[in-house]
Amino acid sequence: MSIELNGTSGIQFNDGSDQSTAATPYGRKNLIINGDMRIAQRGTSATGLGNGDTGYHTVDRWRFQESGTPTFEFTQTQDTDVPSGQGFVSSLKMSCTTAQGSLASSDMLRIGQIIEAQNLQHLKYGTANAESITLSFWVKSNKTGNYSVTIYHGDGATIIGNVITINTADTWEKKTLTFVGNTSDVINNDNGNGLWFNLALLSGTDYTSSANTSWGAGSTGTLAYGQTVNLADSTSNYINITGIQLEVGDAASDFEFMPYDMELARCQRYYEKSYNISQSAGTSTANGQEY
Repeated sequence: MSIELNGTSGIQFNDGSDQSTAATPYGRKNLIINGDMRIAQRGTSATGLGNGDTGYHTVDRWRFQESGTPTFEFTQTQDTDVPSGQGFVSSLKMSCTTAQGSLASSDMLRIGQIIEAQNLQHLKYGTANAESITLSFWVKSNKTGNYSVTIYHGDGATIIGNVITINTADTWEKKTLTFVGNTSDVINNDNGNGLWFNLALLSGTDYTSSANTSWGAGSTGTLAYGQTVNLADSTSNYINITGIQLEVGDAASDFEFMPYDMELARCQRYYEKSYNISQSAGTSTANGQEY
């Protein structure tokens, strides 16, 4: 096999395939951990999720966040429904089990992931060379319409967003969004909140009033700009998502599959199940830390 360095395609192989997007300096191009939803140390199902249940429940690194005083409830599962022929075996599913047809202005539900700041230094934020990043993922829902996607910059308290549109009910669709680099705000080189990716599933009017399509000050009104779907308005509603990839550049490349043991180790930085010292082997117990 031969390879050729190509200024357009990067590394090109003699079968015509290429590595079109360079890996990060750390050897991985996907800034998201567990984007294919394979790791679920806490369990594969959590029921009755609603008011007061913000946190991590099933699939590692994926945070359930609600705001306001909603009456809806959801079940979150690691599901086996995946897009055909793409190599995925799991997705994260949110299913409405208690409906709330009318949202209060302060009600919101999002799923998202916080990316550690010291893993993002190669984005060069706060400089004229700040890198664009491209988000891609597969999604399926019975609810067509617009869903708000945001990237929040923790150190700068700034935000940028856009919407994805689910066009066809009950059909896997691939979505891609590109966000320009933030030239104004530095990402601190520490273990804090670097960037926070969120996908809104429903939102009251408090969160949709201010445009967020370019980097600007984060405010309540920018957190779900463009959201039209209320995923809680029927107990028939659901959404599945998998293959989430966030990478440097202005184009999406194929999803980066990692060996299971490597992805598990990345998740264990933020949560690890283990036995108490006083417990005998085989006793059901769990201790861990969340980020």
